[in-house]
Order: sequence, then structure tokens, then C-alpha cells
Amino acid sequence: MKDATIYFDNAATTPMDRRVARAMRPFLDGIYGNPSSLYRQGRLARQAVEKARGQVAALLQAASDEIIFTASGTEASNLALTGLVEPMAPGPVHIVTSRIEHPAVMATCAAQEQRGVSITRLPASPDGLIYPADLAAALRPTTKLVSIMAANNIVGTLQPIAELGRIAHSAGVLFHTDAVQAGGKLPLDLKSLSVDMLSLSAHKLYGPKGVGALYLRKGTNLLPIIHGGGQERGLRSATENVAGIVGFGCAAEIARASMAEETVKLVALQDRLIECLCSGQLPTYLIGHRYKRLPGHVCIGLAGMEGEAMHLLLELDAHGIAVSSGSACSSHHVDAPSETLLAMGFDPVRARGSLRIALGRFNTADEVEKFLELFTKIVRKLRPISSRSQETTKCREKRKK
Repeated sequence: MKDATIYFDNAATTPMDRRVARAMRPFLDGIYGNPSSLYRQGRLARQAVEKARGQVAALLQAASDEIIFTASGTEASNLALTGLVEPMAPGPVHIVTSRIEHPAVMATCAAQEQRGVSITRLPASPDGLIYPADLAAALRPTTKLVSIMAANNIVGTLQPIAELGRIAHSAGVLFHTDAVQAGGKLPLDLKSLSVDMLSLSAHKLYGPKGVGALYLRKGTNLLPIIHGGGQERGLRSATENVAGIVGFGCAAEIARASMAEETVKLVALQDRLIECLCSGQLPTYLIGHRYKRLPGHVCIGLAGMEGEAMHLLLELDAHGIAVSSGSACSSHHVDAPSETLLAMGFDPVRARGSLRIALGRFNTADEVEKFLELFTKIVRKLRPISSRSQETTKCREKRKK
């Protein structure tokens, strides 16, 4: 299989920045010590881990000792939800989340529900927003945690995290946000936000796969979900992935320095895509909020051609362009309607027909123009699925005659 020449799926994963790879290289070769060891190799590894912890903390305007390294953003969210709820048993526990969360949160909430925890899942607006008033109405005396993502991975809509967090805190409830999509792309100042826990993933901000982090505000108590040697303040036992953590730290530092410039570039490319794809010249329309969205993230629907989404994706892939039909984490359910779009009020047919175009640091205006030219040609060759159904019906009638 040939590599995609134009990569437009940065919401699924980002290519590793070469500067990150260079920073990691010494820890894949010469500096191989265990960070828990006291001799020189171990001390060098420990110093590298702590430097990276400071770099990730700086990206969030947090303190170094509020960063817990994990193996992924998914593990970070699992630790936040499960590690908080377990100490509260056997009393009644209520969690508020939304119907458009990443599976890392959705599945963890479902598992907690099986253990007797009460879960309220808030719906989303047609633009993919969670209404603060809905959160306020859902809170109960037994509510212990609210978990709402900062930015949706499928439609790109940004949530009013600051306001949602304030509502939770005003009721004495802890607030967690899955910021895996937002981290490194949007300013996140945890000194001012009412956020107690936040999940990050390195591979979404041009770092390596296999490493994530949980921000844990001082004074927030969790129990570990992985037991062993007591690493990461006893909350995440296992010998640290030193090279991965170093890469994460480097990626966080680069993101912090380049975020403003990259946002300007990505918003301009995003606007160009939306202008061309949603002008009425093609049977495509924008999904998600027009302005409150991740920089470079465009999700489009295929009006009357929902059944052709996968065909379109594969045609683009054959020409060396990588886009997504939705979340990479749900690619094994490609025939099912998107739960996110259903929660936004889409009917099951429309919820099957979407494409996600997620631009990133290394994409160019020339690539966008090439994509638009090819996309237009492919779409105009396709026929609405309804017309194909009509042809099939006519053929059947002829056979009967």
C-alpha cells in the first residue's frame, strides 16, 4: 500500500515532527536507564522525564507535579473517571457526561453504570454544542463528576468548557475534560479554567504514539487503576516510557511556541475548504458549528449521497489523499450511523454520510487546492443513492414483466 501523498486526517493522528524524533533518539540508544534507578543512566532518564513533565505542564499553564504520564489519552480518561469513582463507593454516585464524547469516556461511563453508578448523558445541539443550561438542570445532590470534552473529534465543535466548569464547581462537583483534540491547538490555561482533570495524548500534537497525560489539580484524590511499583505518584505503576515521554515534552513545547501562527494558517485553509465545499455548487454541507470549531477541522455531509461516503473516501485514497469517514476509533463500525451525529439530531441515513477533513501543521494551500479539484470531479461523477434505488426498482419491474 502506498503512503498518502496528501494527509488530511490529523484528527486521527498527526505525523511526528522531526524535531520530536531528534529529541527522542538519544533515549532509544545510549540513555536507556530505568528512571527509578539511582546510578547515572537512571538519573539521566529521570531528569529527562521531569523536564518533559515541565514542558507538558507549561502547555497547560499548570504545575509540573499536576501532570501524570500515562500510555494514552484513553488511559488518562479511564484513570480520571474510574480512579475518582471507586473511592466513593458504596454511596450513591452520579456522573454527568454527553452523548458526543469519545469512546474513552463513553465506554468508561458505561462500565461504571454496570457497577451501579448513575449516568446522565446530555444531548447536543444541531451544531454539536452542549448547552450549559442542560448541565445545570442535570446536576443532583449525588453528582460527583462532570466529564465534557473540550473539542469533538468528529465534527470539530468546541465546547464552552469555561462556563461548564464554572457550573460544575458552583455545585461543588469536579470537572473533567477530554482535551485530546484541543491540546496543542487551543490555549488551555488551567490556572483560570474550572477544570480538575484533563486528558491529553502526544500523538495528536505531532508527538509519538503510546504516551498520554492526565492533568490532576492539586487536592483532587484518585485511586490508581494500574497497580505495581508506584510510579507517577503511585497513580500509574509501570516503568516510564522515557523516549515517548521525552517526545511528548518536546511536542508540547513546540505546540506552545507555534500555536498562534499555526492557528492563523489553519483557519485560513479551513475557510477555503468550507467556502468551496459548502457554497451550494456541490451536494455537500458543513456539519458542526461554523465558527466554534477546531482550527483546520472540517466535517461535511453528503446531501442525498450518504451511501457514497465510503466510495468517496476510497476514491480519494486511490489518488493519494487521506481523509476519514468519521472517528478512527470507530472505524470497525463503518456501516453504523455516527452516534455523535444521532445525538445532534441527524436521522440514521444522514448520520451515515459524513467525511472529516482535518488539516495540520504540515499541510499547505497547494494541497487544499489539489484536494478540492479532485473532490469536485469525483463527487460530480457520483449519483445520489436515491437515483440508484429507482434504477434498481425499474429493473425489478422489467424482470417481473
